[in-house]
Amino acid sequence: MTKPDLIRNFSIVAHIDHGKSTLAAKLLEAAGAKMSRQAHEAVDSMELERERGITIKAKALRMPFEHQGSRYALNLIDTPGHVDFSYEVSRALAACDGALLVVDASQGVEAQTLAHASLAQELGLALIPVINKVDLPTADVEATSGQIRDLLKIETQPVLASAKDGRGVGEILERILRDIPPPSGRPDNPCAALVFDSLFNPYRGVIALVRVFEGALKPKTPYRFFSNGLSFVAEEVGALTPELVPSPDGLGAGEVGYVVLGLKDPSQVRVGDTLMESARPLPAPLPGYREIKPVVFAGMFPVNTSDYTALGVALDKLRLEDSSFRFQPETSEALGLGYRLGFLGLLHLEIIRERLEREFGLDLIATSPQVSYRVKRRDGSVAELDNPARFPPHGEIESIDEPVVLATIMTPVSYQEPVLDLLKEKRGEYQSLEYLPGGARLIARYRLPLSEMIVNFYDRLKSASRGYASLDYIPAGFQTSDLVKLEILVHGKPVDALSHIAHRSRAPFVSRALCAKLKELISRQNFEVAVQARVEGRIIARETISAKRKDVLAKCYGGDITRKRKLLERQKEGKKKAKFLGAVEVPQEAFLAMLKLEGV
Repeated sequence: MTKPDLIRNFSIVAHIDHGKSTLAAKLLEAAGAKMSRQAHEAVDSMELERERGITIKAKALRMPFEHQGSRYALNLIDTPGHVDFSYEVSRALAACDGALLVVDASQGVEAQTLAHASLAQELGLALIPVINKVDLPTADVEATSGQIRDLLKIETQPVLASAKDGRGVGEILERILRDIPPPSGRPDNPCAALVFDSLFNPYRGVIALVRVFEGALKPKTPYRFFSNGLSFVAEEVGALTPELVPSPDGLGAGEVGYVVLGLKDPSQVRVGDTLMESARPLPAPLPGYREIKPVVFAGMFPVNTSDYTALGVALDKLRLEDSSFRFQPETSEALGLGYRLGFLGLLHLEIIRERLEREFGLDLIATSPQVSYRVKRRDGSVAELDNPARFPPHGEIESIDEPVVLATIMTPVSYQEPVLDLLKEKRGEYQSLEYLPGGARLIARYRLPLSEMIVNFYDRLKSASRGYASLDYIPAGFQTSDLVKLEILVHGKPVDALSHIAHRSRAPFVSRALCAKLKELISRQNFEVAVQARVEGRIIARETISAKRKDVLAKCYGGDITRKRKLLERQKEGKKKAKFLGAVEVPQEAFLAMLKLEGV
Protein backbone atom coordinates (compact mmCIF):
# COMPACT_ATOMS: atom_id res chain seq x y z
CA MET A 1 0.00 0.00 0.00
CA THR A 2 1.09 3.56 -0.72
CA LYS A 3 0.87 6.32 1.87
CA PRO A 4 -1.92 8.80 1.05
CA ASP A 5 0.45 11.79 0.98
CA LEU A 6 2.38 10.11 -1.87
CA ILE A 7 -0.72 9.57 -4.03
CA ARG A 8 -2.15 11.93 -6.64
CA ASN A 9 -5.43 11.06 -8.39
CA PHE A 10 -6.02 13.23 -11.44
CA SER A 11 -7.85 13.26 -14.73
CA ILE A 12 -7.22 14.85 -18.11
CA VAL A 13 -10.21 16.66 -19.59
CA ALA A 14 -10.43 18.60 -22.83
CA HIS A 15 -12.47 19.23 -25.95
CA ILE A 16 -12.19 16.52 -28.61
CA ASP A 17 -8.89 16.50 -30.53
CA HIS A 18 -7.08 18.91 -28.21
CA GLY A 19 -4.35 16.34 -27.58
CA LYS A 20 -5.25 14.77 -24.24
CA SER A 21 -4.47 11.16 -25.24
CA THR A 22 -1.09 12.16 -26.70
CA LEU A 23 -0.32 14.11 -23.53
CA ALA A 24 -1.33 11.11 -21.40
CA ALA A 25 1.07 8.93 -23.41
CA LYS A 26 3.90 11.44 -22.87
CA LEU A 27 3.20 11.48 -19.12
CA LEU A 28 3.42 7.67 -19.12
CA GLU A 29 6.74 7.84 -20.96
CA ALA A 30 8.12 10.42 -18.55
CA ALA A 31 7.07 8.23 -15.62
CA GLY A 32 8.82 5.14 -16.96
CA ALA A 33 7.05 3.68 -20.02
CA LYS A 34 9.80 2.52 -22.41
CA MET A 35 8.26 3.04 -25.82
CA SER A 36 5.97 5.69 -27.25
CA ARG A 37 3.92 3.07 -29.11
CA GLN A 38 3.31 1.11 -25.91
CA ALA A 39 2.28 4.29 -24.12
CA HIS A 40 -0.21 5.22 -26.85
CA GLU A 41 -1.69 1.71 -26.87
CA ALA A 42 -2.10 1.88 -23.09
CA VAL A 43 -4.15 5.07 -23.45
CA ASP A 44 -6.17 4.20 -26.57
CA SER A 45 -6.25 0.42 -26.33
CA MET A 46 -9.49 -0.10 -28.26
CA GLU A 47 -9.09 -0.65 -32.02
CA LEU A 48 -11.94 1.78 -32.73
CA GLU A 49 -10.19 4.48 -30.69
CA ARG A 50 -7.00 4.22 -32.72
CA GLU A 51 -8.90 4.16 -36.03
CA ARG A 52 -11.11 7.16 -35.27
CA GLY A 53 -8.46 9.10 -33.34
CA ILE A 54 -10.78 9.62 -30.36
CA THR A 55 -11.03 8.35 -26.80
CA ILE A 56 -14.18 6.34 -26.14
CA LYS A 57 -13.52 4.69 -22.78
CA ALA A 58 -12.03 6.30 -19.70
CA LYS A 59 -8.70 4.73 -18.73
CA ALA A 60 -7.23 4.35 -15.24
CA LEU A 61 -3.43 3.95 -15.17
CA ARG A 62 -0.96 4.03 -12.28
CA MET A 63 2.36 5.79 -12.93
CA PRO A 64 5.13 5.34 -10.33
CA PHE A 65 7.16 8.56 -10.28
CA GLU A 66 10.42 9.32 -8.44
CA HIS A 67 10.77 12.92 -7.23
CA GLN A 68 13.26 14.30 -4.72
CA GLY A 69 13.86 10.90 -3.20
CA SER A 70 10.19 10.03 -2.79
CA ARG A 71 8.31 7.46 -4.85
CA TYR A 72 4.88 8.80 -5.77
CA ALA A 73 1.92 6.91 -7.24
CA LEU A 74 0.21 9.04 -9.89
CA ASN A 75 -3.17 7.64 -10.88
CA LEU A 76 -4.12 9.02 -14.29
CA ILE A 77 -7.69 8.71 -15.59
CA ASP A 78 -7.85 9.69 -19.26
CA THR A 79 -11.33 10.69 -20.48
CA PRO A 80 -13.15 11.14 -23.80
CA GLY A 81 -13.83 14.57 -25.30
CA HIS A 82 -16.82 14.02 -27.59
CA VAL A 83 -20.14 15.37 -26.34
CA ASP A 84 -21.73 11.88 -26.51
CA PHE A 85 -19.31 10.57 -23.89
CA SER A 86 -19.73 13.23 -21.21
CA TYR A 87 -20.91 10.48 -18.83
CA GLU A 88 -17.39 9.01 -18.93
CA VAL A 89 -16.00 12.38 -17.84
CA SER A 90 -18.40 12.73 -14.90
CA ARG A 91 -17.59 9.17 -13.82
CA ALA A 92 -13.83 9.75 -13.95
CA LEU A 93 -13.92 13.08 -12.12
CA ALA A 94 -15.82 11.53 -9.20
CA ALA A 95 -12.74 9.38 -8.53
CA CYS A 96 -10.22 12.27 -8.75
CA ASP A 97 -8.85 15.05 -6.57
CA GLY A 98 -7.73 17.26 -9.45
CA ALA A 99 -7.61 17.56 -13.23
CA LEU A 100 -5.48 18.80 -16.08
CA LEU A 101 -7.60 21.05 -18.30
CA VAL A 102 -6.04 20.84 -21.76
CA VAL A 103 -6.73 23.62 -24.30
CA ASP A 104 -5.47 23.74 -27.89
CA ALA A 105 -3.30 26.85 -28.38
CA SER A 106 -4.60 27.40 -31.92
CA GLN A 107 -8.31 26.69 -31.31
CA GLY A 108 -8.71 28.14 -27.82
CA VAL A 109 -11.49 27.34 -25.37
CA GLU A 110 -14.28 25.28 -26.98
CA ALA A 111 -17.78 24.27 -25.89
CA GLN A 112 -16.72 20.99 -24.27
CA THR A 113 -13.88 22.78 -22.48
CA LEU A 114 -16.48 24.99 -20.81
CA ALA A 115 -18.64 22.00 -19.86
CA HIS A 116 -15.80 19.93 -18.42
CA ALA A 117 -14.29 22.85 -16.50
CA SER A 118 -17.69 23.67 -14.97
CA LEU A 119 -18.21 20.04 -13.91
CA ALA A 120 -14.74 19.87 -12.31
CA GLN A 121 -15.32 23.17 -10.48
CA GLU A 122 -18.70 21.92 -9.20
CA LEU A 123 -16.92 18.89 -7.71
CA GLY A 124 -14.31 21.15 -6.08
CA LEU A 125 -11.36 19.68 -7.99
CA ALA A 126 -8.01 21.47 -8.29
CA LEU A 127 -7.62 22.51 -11.95
CA ILE A 128 -4.26 22.88 -13.71
CA PRO A 129 -4.70 24.61 -17.10
CA VAL A 130 -2.44 23.29 -19.86
CA ILE A 131 -2.10 25.10 -23.19
CA ASN A 132 -1.17 22.35 -25.65
CA LYS A 133 0.23 22.46 -29.22
CA VAL A 134 2.26 25.62 -28.61
CA ASP A 135 4.64 24.43 -31.35
CA LEU A 136 2.06 25.02 -34.11
CA PRO A 137 2.54 28.11 -36.29
CA THR A 138 -1.12 29.09 -35.67
CA ALA A 139 -0.72 28.93 -31.86
CA ASP A 140 -1.93 32.04 -30.02
CA VAL A 141 -0.84 31.53 -26.43
CA GLU A 142 -1.76 35.03 -25.24
CA ALA A 143 -5.35 34.87 -26.56
CA THR A 144 -5.83 31.32 -25.20
CA SER A 145 -4.56 32.38 -21.77
CA GLY A 146 -7.05 35.25 -21.81
CA GLN A 147 -9.93 32.90 -22.64
CA ILE A 148 -8.96 30.55 -19.79
CA ARG A 149 -8.94 33.51 -17.42
CA ASP A 150 -12.07 35.29 -18.69
CA LEU A 151 -14.36 32.40 -19.67
CA LEU A 152 -13.33 29.69 -17.21
CA LYS A 153 -12.48 32.04 -14.32
CA ILE A 154 -9.21 30.19 -13.70
CA GLU A 155 -6.47 32.50 -12.47
CA THR A 156 -3.78 29.82 -12.16
CA GLN A 157 -0.82 30.26 -14.52
CA PRO A 158 -1.21 27.77 -17.40
CA VAL A 159 1.54 25.32 -18.37
CA LEU A 160 2.76 25.74 -21.96
CA ALA A 161 3.18 22.31 -23.53
CA SER A 162 3.52 20.36 -26.73
CA ALA A 163 2.48 16.75 -26.29
CA LYS A 164 3.90 15.99 -29.73
CA ASP A 165 7.54 16.67 -28.77
CA GLY A 166 7.22 16.38 -24.97
CA ARG A 167 7.68 20.06 -24.17
CA GLY A 168 6.31 21.02 -20.75
CA VAL A 169 5.70 17.43 -19.57
CA GLY A 170 8.21 17.74 -16.71
CA GLU A 171 6.57 20.95 -15.49
CA ILE A 172 3.14 19.29 -15.64
CA LEU A 173 4.33 16.43 -13.41
CA GLU A 174 5.74 18.94 -10.90
CA ARG A 175 2.49 20.92 -10.90
CA ILE A 176 0.54 17.71 -10.30
CA LEU A 177 2.61 17.02 -7.18
CA ARG A 178 2.38 20.63 -6.01
CA ASP A 179 -1.17 21.75 -6.89
CA ILE A 180 -3.30 18.58 -6.65
CA PRO A 181 -3.96 17.66 -3.01
CA PRO A 182 -3.25 14.15 -1.76
CA PRO A 183 -6.34 12.08 -0.98
CA SER A 184 -7.87 12.15 2.45
CA GLY A 185 -9.08 9.06 4.23
CA ARG A 186 -7.99 6.88 7.14
CA PRO A 187 -6.82 3.29 6.61
CA ASP A 188 -8.45 2.09 9.87
CA ASN A 189 -11.95 3.28 8.90
CA PRO A 190 -14.51 0.87 7.39
CA CYS A 191 -13.86 0.33 3.68
CA ALA A 192 -15.66 2.66 1.27
CA ALA A 193 -14.73 2.27 -2.42
CA LEU A 194 -16.41 3.82 -5.46
CA VAL A 195 -16.85 1.64 -8.57
CA PHE A 196 -16.14 4.08 -11.39
CA ASP A 197 -15.77 1.57 -14.24
CA SER A 198 -15.78 -2.16 -14.90
CA LEU A 199 -14.45 -4.77 -17.31
CA PHE A 200 -15.45 -8.28 -18.26
CA ASN A 201 -12.97 -11.11 -18.66
CA PRO A 202 -14.33 -14.38 -20.07
CA TYR A 203 -12.09 -16.40 -17.71
CA ARG A 204 -12.19 -14.29 -14.55
CA GLY A 205 -15.62 -12.69 -14.82
CA VAL A 206 -16.38 -9.16 -13.67
CA ILE A 207 -13.47 -6.85 -12.81
CA ALA A 208 -14.40 -3.57 -11.10
CA LEU A 209 -12.21 -0.45 -11.26
CA VAL A 210 -12.41 1.33 -7.92
CA ARG A 211 -11.21 4.35 -5.99
CA VAL A 212 -10.81 3.62 -2.27
CA PHE A 213 -11.95 6.63 -0.23
CA GLU A 214 -11.78 5.12 3.27
CA GLY A 215 -10.25 2.03 4.84
CA ALA A 216 -8.60 -0.68 2.74
CA LEU A 217 -9.67 -3.15 0.06
CA LYS A 218 -7.97 -6.51 0.60
CA PRO A 219 -8.04 -9.84 -1.27
CA LYS A 220 -9.81 -12.90 0.16
CA THR A 221 -12.08 -10.61 2.20
CA PRO A 222 -15.92 -10.57 2.03
CA TYR A 223 -17.49 -7.37 0.65
CA ARG A 224 -20.87 -6.33 -0.65
CA PHE A 225 -22.49 -3.66 -2.80
CA PHE A 226 -24.48 -0.94 -1.09
CA SER A 227 -27.26 -0.68 -3.71
CA ASN A 228 -28.37 -4.31 -3.97
CA GLY A 229 -26.63 -5.94 -0.97
CA LEU A 230 -24.92 -8.50 -3.23
CA SER A 231 -22.09 -10.21 -1.33
CA PHE A 232 -18.83 -11.54 -2.80
CA VAL A 233 -15.27 -12.38 -1.78
CA ALA A 234 -12.56 -10.31 -3.49
CA GLU A 235 -10.50 -12.86 -5.44
CA GLU A 236 -7.72 -10.44 -6.39
CA VAL A 237 -6.92 -6.79 -5.75
CA GLY A 238 -4.27 -4.74 -7.53
CA ALA A 239 -3.25 -1.77 -9.68
CA LEU A 240 -3.36 -1.04 -13.41
CA THR A 241 0.03 -0.15 -14.85
CA PRO A 242 -1.70 -0.59 -17.45
CA GLU A 243 -1.51 -4.38 -16.98
CA LEU A 244 -3.34 -5.88 -14.00
CA VAL A 245 -0.67 -6.16 -11.29
CA PRO A 246 -1.87 -7.95 -8.12
CA SER A 247 -1.18 -6.36 -4.74
CA PRO A 248 -1.06 -8.93 -1.90
CA ASP A 249 -1.60 -6.15 0.65
CA GLY A 250 -4.59 -4.72 -1.26
CA LEU A 251 -5.43 -1.06 -1.87
CA GLY A 252 -5.31 1.54 0.87
CA ALA A 253 -7.22 4.78 1.36
CA GLY A 254 -6.80 7.08 -1.65
CA GLU A 255 -5.57 4.40 -4.05
CA VAL A 256 -7.05 3.53 -7.43
CA GLY A 257 -7.02 -0.03 -8.77
CA TYR A 258 -9.07 -3.08 -9.64
CA VAL A 259 -10.79 -5.93 -7.82
CA VAL A 260 -11.74 -9.30 -9.34
CA LEU A 261 -15.23 -9.92 -8.00
CA GLY A 262 -15.67 -13.58 -8.92
CA LEU A 263 -19.08 -12.77 -10.47
CA LYS A 264 -20.12 -14.09 -13.89
CA ASP A 265 -23.25 -12.01 -14.41
CA PRO A 266 -22.42 -8.49 -15.69
CA SER A 267 -25.87 -7.17 -14.76
CA GLN A 268 -25.12 -7.63 -11.04
CA VAL A 269 -22.57 -4.78 -11.05
CA ARG A 270 -23.71 -1.16 -11.16
CA VAL A 271 -21.10 1.45 -11.99
CA GLY A 272 -21.27 4.26 -9.41
CA ASP A 273 -22.07 1.80 -6.61
CA THR A 274 -20.19 1.67 -3.30
CA LEU A 275 -18.20 -1.36 -2.11
CA MET A 276 -18.16 -1.91 1.65
CA GLU A 277 -17.06 -4.60 4.07
CA SER A 278 -19.66 -7.22 4.94
CA ALA A 279 -18.50 -7.09 8.57
CA ARG A 280 -18.60 -3.26 8.83
CA PRO A 281 -21.37 -1.92 6.53
CA LEU A 282 -21.66 1.80 5.82
CA PRO A 283 -24.68 3.90 6.86
CA ALA A 284 -24.77 5.74 3.48
CA PRO A 285 -23.19 5.25 0.05
CA LEU A 286 -20.47 7.42 -1.46
CA PRO A 287 -21.70 10.16 -3.78
CA GLY A 288 -21.28 8.63 -7.25
CA TYR A 289 -20.88 10.26 -10.60
CA ARG A 290 -23.70 12.16 -12.27
CA GLU A 291 -26.29 9.70 -13.57
CA ILE A 292 -27.22 10.34 -17.20
CA LYS A 293 -30.17 8.70 -18.93
CA PRO A 294 -30.01 7.51 -22.55
CA VAL A 295 -31.67 9.99 -24.90
CA VAL A 296 -31.48 8.30 -28.32
CA PHE A 297 -33.18 4.98 -29.00
CA ALA A 298 -32.93 2.52 -31.90
CA GLY A 299 -33.84 -1.09 -32.55
CA MET A 300 -31.10 -3.59 -33.43
CA PHE A 301 -32.03 -6.86 -35.09
CA PRO A 302 -29.76 -9.69 -36.27
CA VAL A 303 -29.86 -10.33 -40.03
CA ASN A 304 -29.65 -14.04 -39.22
CA THR A 305 -32.47 -14.75 -36.77
CA SER A 306 -30.43 -17.56 -35.15
CA ASP A 307 -28.03 -14.86 -33.82
CA TYR A 308 -30.68 -13.43 -31.47
CA THR A 309 -29.28 -15.24 -28.41
CA ALA A 310 -25.71 -14.28 -29.32
CA LEU A 311 -26.79 -10.64 -29.61
CA GLY A 312 -28.24 -10.76 -26.08
CA VAL A 313 -25.00 -12.22 -24.66
CA ALA A 314 -22.92 -9.58 -26.49
CA LEU A 315 -25.09 -6.76 -25.15
CA ASP A 316 -24.72 -8.11 -21.60
CA LYS A 317 -20.93 -7.98 -21.90
CA LEU A 318 -20.82 -4.51 -23.47
CA ARG A 319 -23.25 -3.24 -20.85
CA LEU A 320 -20.69 -4.01 -18.16
CA GLU A 321 -18.04 -1.82 -19.85
CA ASP A 322 -20.50 0.91 -20.82
CA SER A 323 -23.20 1.39 -18.22
CA SER A 324 -24.81 4.29 -20.10
CA PHE A 325 -26.70 2.32 -22.74
CA ARG A 326 -29.83 0.32 -22.00
CA PHE A 327 -31.48 -2.53 -23.84
CA GLN A 328 -34.61 -4.63 -23.69
CA PRO A 329 -36.11 -7.29 -25.99
CA GLU A 330 -38.27 -6.07 -28.85
CA THR A 331 -40.32 -7.74 -31.56
CA SER A 332 -40.90 -6.21 -34.99
CA GLU A 333 -43.32 -7.51 -37.60
CA ALA A 334 -40.84 -6.55 -40.32
CA LEU A 335 -37.56 -7.57 -38.67
CA GLY A 336 -38.43 -10.27 -36.16
CA LEU A 337 -36.78 -10.63 -32.74
CA GLY A 338 -34.24 -8.04 -31.59
CA TYR A 339 -33.49 -5.46 -28.91
CA ARG A 340 -34.42 -1.84 -28.28
CA LEU A 341 -31.29 0.07 -27.24
CA GLY A 342 -30.88 3.48 -25.60
CA PHE A 343 -27.81 5.65 -26.28
CA LEU A 344 -26.40 9.07 -25.39
CA GLY A 345 -26.11 10.21 -29.00
CA LEU A 346 -25.53 9.21 -32.62
CA LEU A 347 -21.79 8.60 -32.21
CA HIS A 348 -22.52 6.44 -29.17
CA LEU A 349 -24.94 4.40 -31.31
CA GLU A 350 -22.34 3.98 -34.07
CA ILE A 351 -19.65 2.89 -31.60
CA ILE A 352 -21.87 0.26 -29.95
CA ARG A 353 -22.99 -1.10 -33.31
CA GLU A 354 -19.41 -1.31 -34.64
CA ARG A 355 -18.24 -3.05 -31.47
CA LEU A 356 -21.08 -5.59 -31.71
CA GLU A 357 -20.19 -6.35 -35.33
CA ARG A 358 -16.40 -6.41 -34.88
CA GLU A 359 -15.88 -7.95 -31.47
CA PHE A 360 -18.76 -10.44 -31.60
CA GLY A 361 -19.05 -11.11 -35.36
CA LEU A 362 -22.72 -10.10 -35.61
CA ASP A 363 -24.47 -8.82 -38.73
CA LEU A 364 -27.09 -6.27 -37.61
CA ILE A 365 -29.89 -4.07 -38.90
CA ALA A 366 -30.35 -0.80 -36.98
CA THR A 367 -33.61 1.13 -37.24
CA SER A 368 -33.76 4.93 -37.50
CA PRO A 369 -32.94 6.62 -34.16
CA GLN A 370 -35.68 8.18 -32.04
CA VAL A 371 -35.97 10.07 -28.76
CA SER A 372 -38.27 9.35 -25.82
CA TYR A 373 -41.58 11.24 -25.95
CA ARG A 374 -44.05 11.89 -23.16
CA VAL A 375 -47.54 11.02 -24.42
CA LYS A 376 -50.67 12.20 -22.58
CA ARG A 377 -53.86 10.31 -23.40
CA ARG A 378 -57.35 11.76 -23.29
CA ASP A 379 -58.12 9.57 -20.27
CA GLY A 380 -55.43 11.44 -18.29
CA SER A 381 -52.73 8.74 -18.28
CA VAL A 382 -49.16 9.70 -19.23
CA ALA A 383 -46.46 7.40 -20.58
CA GLU A 384 -42.92 7.84 -21.92
CA LEU A 385 -42.50 6.03 -25.22
CA ASP A 386 -39.27 5.66 -27.22
CA ASN A 387 -40.74 3.56 -30.05
CA PRO A 388 -43.19 5.27 -32.45
CA ALA A 389 -44.66 1.89 -33.37
CA ARG A 390 -46.08 1.64 -29.83
CA PHE A 391 -47.82 5.01 -29.84
CA PRO A 392 -51.57 4.88 -29.20
CA PRO A 393 -53.98 5.76 -32.06
CA HIS A 394 -54.09 9.49 -32.78
CA GLY A 395 -57.67 9.75 -31.50
CA GLU A 396 -56.53 8.75 -28.01
CA ILE A 397 -53.67 11.28 -27.80
CA GLU A 398 -54.31 14.63 -26.13
CA SER A 399 -50.74 15.99 -26.39
CA ILE A 400 -47.14 14.92 -27.00
CA ASP A 401 -44.19 16.41 -25.11
CA GLU A 402 -40.72 16.15 -26.62
CA PRO A 403 -37.34 16.41 -24.83
CA VAL A 404 -35.38 19.63 -25.32
CA VAL A 405 -31.75 20.52 -24.65
CA LEU A 406 -29.87 23.71 -23.94
CA ALA A 407 -27.19 23.82 -26.62
CA THR A 408 -24.02 25.92 -26.34
CA ILE A 409 -22.32 26.58 -29.67
CA MET A 410 -19.01 28.40 -30.11
CA THR A 411 -18.20 29.60 -33.63
CA PRO A 412 -16.16 32.26 -35.43
CA VAL A 413 -18.25 35.38 -36.08
CA SER A 414 -17.68 35.00 -39.84
CA TYR A 415 -19.93 31.89 -39.80
CA GLN A 416 -22.60 33.43 -37.58
CA GLU A 417 -25.30 33.71 -40.26
CA PRO A 418 -25.28 30.08 -41.55
CA VAL A 419 -25.02 28.69 -38.00
CA LEU A 420 -27.96 30.77 -36.74
CA ASP A 421 -29.96 29.85 -39.88
CA LEU A 422 -29.38 26.17 -39.07
CA LEU A 423 -30.55 26.70 -35.49
CA LYS A 424 -33.70 28.42 -36.74
CA GLU A 425 -34.38 25.61 -39.23
CA LYS A 426 -34.08 23.08 -36.41
CA ARG A 427 -36.79 24.88 -34.39
CA GLY A 428 -34.28 26.43 -32.00
CA GLU A 429 -35.36 29.08 -29.45
CA TYR A 430 -32.91 31.91 -28.83
CA GLN A 431 -31.54 32.17 -25.28
CA SER A 432 -28.42 34.33 -25.49
CA LEU A 433 -25.63 35.49 -27.77
CA GLU A 434 -22.27 36.50 -26.35
CA TYR A 435 -19.26 37.84 -28.27
CA LEU A 436 -15.90 36.81 -26.81
CA PRO A 437 -13.10 39.30 -26.11
CA GLY A 438 -11.50 40.37 -29.39
CA GLY A 439 -14.79 40.00 -31.30
CA ALA A 440 -13.63 37.05 -33.46
CA ARG A 441 -15.79 34.35 -31.82
CA LEU A 442 -19.19 34.10 -30.21
CA ILE A 443 -21.15 31.80 -27.91
CA ALA A 444 -24.75 31.09 -28.95
CA ARG A 445 -27.13 29.41 -26.50
CA TYR A 446 -30.37 27.97 -27.89
CA ARG A 447 -33.11 25.63 -26.69
CA LEU A 448 -33.46 22.86 -29.26
CA PRO A 449 -35.71 19.81 -29.58
CA LEU A 450 -33.46 16.80 -29.08
CA SER A 451 -35.11 15.04 -32.03
CA GLU A 452 -33.75 17.76 -34.33
CA MET A 453 -30.20 17.15 -33.11
CA ILE A 454 -29.78 13.41 -33.15
CA VAL A 455 -29.66 12.68 -36.87
CA ASN A 456 -27.50 15.11 -38.83
CA PHE A 457 -27.28 18.30 -36.78
CA TYR A 458 -23.62 17.89 -35.80
CA ASP A 459 -22.52 17.23 -39.40
CA ARG A 460 -24.50 20.17 -40.73
CA LEU A 461 -23.11 22.44 -38.00
CA LYS A 462 -19.59 21.50 -39.03
CA SER A 463 -20.46 22.13 -42.69
CA ALA A 464 -22.01 25.53 -41.92
CA SER A 465 -18.92 26.62 -39.97
CA ARG A 466 -16.27 24.92 -42.15
CA GLY A 467 -15.44 22.72 -39.17
CA TYR A 468 -14.73 25.55 -36.71
CA ALA A 469 -17.89 25.42 -34.56
CA SER A 470 -18.03 23.33 -31.38
CA LEU A 471 -21.09 22.02 -29.58
CA ASP A 472 -22.10 21.03 -26.08
CA TYR A 473 -25.59 20.44 -24.72
CA ILE A 474 -27.36 19.48 -21.51
CA PRO A 475 -30.93 18.15 -21.02
CA ALA A 476 -33.51 20.88 -20.35
CA GLY A 477 -36.70 18.94 -19.71
CA PHE A 478 -39.75 18.54 -21.98
CA GLN A 479 -41.99 20.90 -23.94
CA THR A 480 -45.36 20.36 -25.62
CA SER A 481 -45.11 20.45 -29.43
CA ASP A 482 -47.41 19.85 -32.38
CA LEU A 483 -46.07 16.40 -33.26
CA VAL A 484 -47.62 13.64 -35.35
CA LYS A 485 -46.89 9.97 -35.87
CA LEU A 486 -45.76 9.25 -39.42
CA GLU A 487 -46.45 5.70 -40.62
CA ILE A 488 -44.91 4.15 -43.72
CA LEU A 489 -47.03 1.64 -45.64
CA VAL A 490 -45.51 -0.68 -48.22
CA HIS A 491 -48.09 -2.48 -50.36
CA GLY A 492 -50.78 -1.42 -47.91
CA LYS A 493 -49.03 -2.86 -44.83
CA PRO A 494 -47.45 -0.63 -42.14
CA VAL A 495 -43.73 -1.20 -41.62
CA ASP A 496 -43.43 -0.64 -37.86
CA ALA A 497 -39.64 -0.22 -37.95
CA LEU A 498 -40.00 2.81 -40.26
CA SER A 499 -42.52 4.67 -38.08
CA HIS A 500 -41.37 8.19 -37.28
CA ILE A 501 -42.41 11.16 -35.11
CA ALA A 502 -42.25 14.51 -36.91
CA HIS A 503 -43.40 18.08 -36.36
CA ARG A 504 -46.68 18.67 -38.18
CA SER A 505 -45.22 21.50 -40.29
CA ARG A 506 -42.50 19.22 -41.61
CA ALA A 507 -44.43 15.97 -41.93
CA PRO A 508 -45.30 16.45 -45.67
CA PHE A 509 -41.67 17.11 -46.59
CA VAL A 510 -40.34 14.19 -44.52
CA SER A 511 -43.03 11.91 -45.98
CA ARG A 512 -42.27 12.78 -49.60
CA ALA A 513 -38.51 12.46 -49.07
CA LEU A 514 -38.78 9.09 -47.35
CA CYS A 515 -41.24 7.64 -49.88
CA ALA A 516 -38.97 8.75 -52.75
CA LYS A 517 -35.99 7.15 -51.04
CA LEU A 518 -37.85 3.88 -50.47
CA LYS A 519 -38.90 3.82 -54.11
CA GLU A 520 -35.21 3.76 -55.04
CA LEU A 521 -34.34 1.04 -52.53
CA ILE A 522 -37.21 -1.46 -52.89
CA SER A 523 -36.86 -3.86 -55.80
CA ARG A 524 -39.54 -4.04 -58.49
CA GLN A 525 -42.03 -6.88 -58.14
CA ASN A 526 -44.27 -8.72 -60.61
CA PHE A 527 -47.03 -6.37 -59.50
CA GLU A 528 -47.40 -2.65 -58.84
CA VAL A 529 -46.34 -1.62 -55.29
CA ALA A 530 -47.50 1.52 -53.49
CA VAL A 531 -45.22 3.21 -50.94
CA GLN A 532 -47.33 5.54 -48.80
CA ALA A 533 -46.98 7.83 -45.78
CA ARG A 534 -49.94 8.09 -43.42
CA VAL A 535 -50.56 10.72 -40.73
CA GLU A 536 -53.62 10.56 -38.47
CA GLY A 537 -55.37 8.14 -40.82
CA ARG A 538 -54.75 10.24 -43.98
CA ILE A 539 -52.32 9.42 -46.80
CA ILE A 540 -50.16 12.51 -47.35
CA ALA A 541 -47.49 11.13 -49.71
CA ARG A 542 -47.23 8.29 -52.21
CA GLU A 543 -44.77 6.76 -54.62
CA THR A 544 -45.58 3.88 -56.97
CA ILE A 545 -43.08 1.18 -57.89
CA SER A 546 -44.16 -0.07 -61.31
CA ALA A 547 -44.46 -3.78 -61.99
CA LYS A 548 -41.96 -5.80 -63.95
CA ARG A 549 -43.19 -6.31 -67.49
CA LYS A 550 -42.66 -9.57 -69.29
CA ASP A 551 -43.46 -9.79 -73.00
CA VAL A 552 -45.76 -12.84 -73.05
CA LEU A 553 -46.39 -12.37 -76.80
CA ALA A 554 -42.72 -12.80 -77.72
CA LYS A 555 -43.20 -16.47 -78.65
CA CYS A 556 -46.62 -16.03 -80.20
CA TYR A 557 -45.87 -16.30 -83.91
CA GLY A 558 -49.06 -15.93 -85.90
CA GLY A 559 -52.54 -17.01 -84.91
CA ASP A 560 -55.55 -14.75 -84.59
CA ILE A 561 -55.94 -11.83 -82.19
CA THR A 562 -58.00 -13.85 -79.71
CA ARG A 563 -54.98 -15.99 -78.83
CA LYS A 564 -52.92 -12.90 -77.98
CA ARG A 565 -55.77 -11.43 -75.94
CA LYS A 566 -56.07 -14.67 -74.01
CA LEU A 567 -52.35 -14.55 -73.08
CA LEU A 568 -52.60 -10.90 -72.01
CA GLU A 569 -55.72 -11.57 -69.93
CA ARG A 570 -53.99 -14.51 -68.23
CA GLN A 571 -50.99 -12.28 -67.39
CA LYS A 572 -53.35 -9.61 -66.04
CA GLU A 573 -55.12 -12.16 -63.80
CA GLY A 574 -51.79 -13.51 -62.55
CA LYS A 575 -50.58 -10.03 -61.60
CA LYS A 576 -53.87 -9.30 -59.87
CA LYS A 577 -53.56 -12.48 -57.82
CA ALA A 578 -49.89 -11.77 -57.01
CA LYS A 579 -50.78 -8.27 -55.89
CA PHE A 580 -53.43 -9.66 -53.56
CA LEU A 581 -51.25 -12.40 -52.07
CA GLY A 582 -47.75 -11.03 -52.60
CA ALA A 583 -45.41 -9.76 -49.91
CA VAL A 584 -42.76 -7.08 -50.42
CA GLU A 585 -39.40 -7.41 -48.70
CA VAL A 586 -38.01 -4.13 -47.37
CA PRO A 587 -34.19 -4.10 -47.77
CA GLN A 588 -31.78 -3.30 -44.93
CA GLU A 589 -30.79 0.02 -46.53
CA ALA A 590 -34.32 1.32 -46.08
CA PHE A 591 -33.95 1.39 -42.30
CA LEU A 592 -31.00 3.77 -42.64
CA ALA A 593 -32.80 5.99 -45.14
CA MET A 594 -33.85 8.48 -42.46
CA LEU A 595 -30.20 9.12 -41.65
CA LYS A 596 -29.38 10.02 -45.25
CA LEU A 597 -32.19 12.45 -45.95
CA GLU A 598 -30.72 15.96 -46.06
CA GLY A 599 -32.60 18.38 -43.84
CA VAL A 600 -34.90 15.79 -42.22
